[in-house]
Amino acid sequence: MPTCRRKRVVLTEPSESLLQAAKSNPNKEVYYLQQTGEIFETYEAYAARMFILQAQTVPEAQTMHSRFPEPLKASVLKAVQWQVVGRLDHLVEAVFDRFKDRYFMDEKVFVDAQGDKFYAKVVQVQPPKTKGESVCVPAENQASSSSVPSPPHEIVDDDAVQIHKIGGDLKIPTKEALSNTRRVMKKGKAASKDKAKWSGSFMDVQCSVMSRDRLAFSKSILRRFIRDCVDRDAAVASPWTETRKGVEDIKRGEIDKRKKIWEDKEGPPTKKQKKMTAAQEERVKALAVAAEKREREAREKAERQQKAKEEAERLAAEKKKKKPIRYPTEDLDVRLNDKEKKAGLKVKKPTPSKLGLPFGENQGTFEAFLTSWNFLVIYGQPLHLSTFTMDEFEHALRHSLVDPPCALLGEIHSTLIYNLRTVPFTRHSAVLSLLRLPLEEDHRVLGVSVDKLAGAMADVGNNWERIPLRHTEMRDGWEEALLGCLKDHATLDNFPRLQEVLTRLLFAPEPHAEVSSSSSSSRVSSPAANNLSVRSSPSERYYALPPADRIDILTLMCNLAVSSKAVHSHMESCEEQLTALRKEKIEIGRQKKQYTEEMNSLAGETEVKEPGTNDIVPDEDTTMHESSDLSDVPSEDGSETASTSSTRQKRSARQKDLRQKAHTQAHAKQRELARAQAASAKQALAEHRRLDEEVNKLERRLEAIEREFRKLLGAVRVKPLGKDRFHNRIWWFDGMGSASLLGSGGVVQYGTGRIFIQGPSEMDLELMLKKDDDEYEARRQEEEGPEGMLAPSEWAQYAEPEELDEFLAWLNPKGVRELALKNSFIKWWSHIAPGMRKRVSDLNVSAKLPEARRSTRTKSSGHDVSREPYMMWTNRRAVNSV
Repeated sequence: MPTCRRKRVVLTEPSESLLQAAKSNPNKEVYYLQQTGEIFETYEAYAARMFILQAQTVPEAQTMHSRFPEPLKASVLKAVQWQVVGRLDHLVEAVFDRFKDRYFMDEKVFVDAQGDKFYAKVVQVQPPKTKGESVCVPAENQASSSSVPSPPHEIVDDDAVQIHKIGGDLKIPTKEALSNTRRVMKKGKAASKDKAKWSGSFMDVQCSVMSRDRLAFSKSILRRFIRDCVDRDAAVASPWTETRKGVEDIKRGEIDKRKKIWEDKEGPPTKKQKKMTAAQEERVKALAVAAEKREREAREKAERQQKAKEEAERLAAEKKKKKPIRYPTEDLDVRLNDKEKKAGLKVKKPTPSKLGLPFGENQGTFEAFLTSWNFLVIYGQPLHLSTFTMDEFEHALRHSLVDPPCALLGEIHSTLIYNLRTVPFTRHSAVLSLLRLPLEEDHRVLGVSVDKLAGAMADVGNNWERIPLRHTEMRDGWEEALLGCLKDHATLDNFPRLQEVLTRLLFAPEPHAEVSSSSSSSRVSSPAANNLSVRSSPSERYYALPPADRIDILTLMCNLAVSSKAVHSHMESCEEQLTALRKEKIEIGRQKKQYTEEMNSLAGETEVKEPGTNDIVPDEDTTMHESSDLSDVPSEDGSETASTSSTRQKRSARQKDLRQKAHTQAHAKQRELARAQAASAKQALAEHRRLDEEVNKLERRLEAIEREFRKLLGAVRVKPLGKDRFHNRIWWFDGMGSASLLGSGGVVQYGTGRIFIQGPSEMDLELMLKKDDDEYEARRQEEEGPEGMLAPSEWAQYAEPEELDEFLAWLNPKGVRELALKNSFIKWWSHIAPGMRKRVSDLNVSAKLPEARRSTRTKSSGHDVSREPYMMWTNRRAVNSV
């Protein structure tokens, strides 16, 4: 088998079609790879295999085969065939020992004669003649010429076949093989100066003076040759066999032959057995019964073990199935069981409202509206703009009356215009962008061409960056400044609806068309049906813009204002304040821990049992009683005299005085100790109250830090409260940036007063669908309902506190996402619920008929627009100088 870097090259077997073709058409032409002996049906397969083999340096095997003596190959392979030797090294050692002194015809060797080495070729191999024969005898009668004479002895074919037959057989012992060593006759050629003397001559030599080239025959070369040509199976006692293609049938036949011989040896004996005696038969029967019994017991034991193993596996599987799940876990892996359903846990989520969203008929418009409001509220401080609710912002964008003007719209646009004056811009960028449109197409919008629009824009808003939009003058002229800002900042790339919006700001319809369009205005604005042909001014035409156009303008201005220096400075300031708040929060946590430990130590001291003094008096009394009892013991002589009685009376009176004095001292000590304990308890209670008040102050400060942290973090990045099990994002926008959750005196304030639900992102939806498409969709249908399923980036809201309560009851804290979401709700619930209730209360106070709530170009009878909340808003952060 060919080798590459001393590793075997795996040969490819001929295809089935080629084998069938070889049987049906033996003369079929194929491609033969000589280096490996492989056969291919097509040239492409042959060339691919040749390329792979060349890349793997297969010529390594070719070099080895060219060096190894050709006459020696057949004998070595014949000796190795069918040898049962475990290791290849042992086989190489045995073959080398047998063939290192055995030479074959046509083999090229070196001969050591008279101290010189000659390169010779074996022409004849003969058995040894006599023991006294000369080692090296020159053939004197042969001529030294270039022509090669015939050898002195003719070679018989039968003898040539039998050369080294015994010595080359590895099954014959070494001593027996050595006794059959033959001598050979060589035809020599001088290696140096005696070339003329020995060239072309014959000599009869023995193996002791002969040797081979080490590059042609050595243990390493022999090992590579054997490993390349023979192989054996992985089974124990497998023989070494040649790996050529034609040897497979011979190998199979030899294996069958050996198997048959082995079975014959193991079979019943051919010789006639002697008849056993009765005792022997009884003994054989007893042994057979015992063997059968042992076999039966072993079989029963194996069955019991198998049953025990199966039972253990079954119990392990059941235990694994019943292994409790560690919660919280993946939300979609959590299912409500029957017990939880009976306990009242909700299966279906309350359906959020989509139509209740501001401008909810168009999800894109609502998202732009939400983004603009959030930017204006968060960055109200650098913009010098007071906060306002989302309802006020919505009503202001729907305001369509020129008189009275909406102060909120004027302040918003003016502050953004002042901010955009610091942002670099290109003069007349809007006009240049419109003029780049292809001339071949007619780009008329609402009946106005690009050239006509550019001419109308030429004289409007040219000095917008210098117009003084003063707060005290109600921001007079902000509409013209807005048009100038759009001329220098807007392009078709950042504002695709630029041409249409500019046309609506500069042109008005015919008077009769304007009257008809104003009478049909509604909250849901639509493009004008008639063309605009009359030149007008932005101050008159802005309030005729649909809310969607106003939102697009504000979105563009907010996106440009993000890059202003004032906003960037505010963001950096918020980052610094966040760092300071984090440090303060850590320090407050340490102080709170210290105060709590001191409070616990004080509580432990007050619970210690007060030492009693009542035990002292009984001891003294007992001592006195014992002494009195001893005094009453009669004397030895048994007589009492008058003197002893008087002495006893005096002693009893003295003892009574001592007892009274001891009682008085003990009571005094008790009172003194009680007063000291009372004073200590009073002092400890006062200290405990003081520490408790300090802890309460720290907790209130922590709450304030959390509110401040939310405000500052909203200026850097806005994060949702969390996600539900279906990756719907839950948003609460109150209390961010310049807005506050609490007003003066702790009054609850709100910005949106609602909880917004946003559908899962494309990435989250793709991950969930990969998990289990059918089950995921079915579960969403069951738990959300068709109306509650939100598409990616689709929005809905919970505006009522009762809806939010039902949503919280639907959340399952066993899931990681819903647990985190529920914790966020619990953390901010004291601000979320009051804010929602306050918004509902404000809406109920100002509730009117739908027709009265809509703004019209003419004042409706009985409805004063100026008393609407959005019209009463004032900007308390406005700078008077601007």
